[in-house]
Amino acid sequence: MPTSAEVALERPERTAAEVNEEIRALLSRSGGLLSGEQRRAYQRLVNEWAAAR
Repeated sequence: MPTSAEVALERPERTAAEVNEEIRALLSRSGGLLSGEQRRAYQRLVNEWAAAR
């Protein structure tokens, strides 16, 4: 099983704009009310967005 560092090396980094678009799509699909799984995805995306800025 790959470590998180190995996974990060496999994935190209996305721009803040690209991550923001995914955040907007997630919120749009959910109607603004996030389930537990969606909240975890949202938090991951927000962290990725912050790192990309």
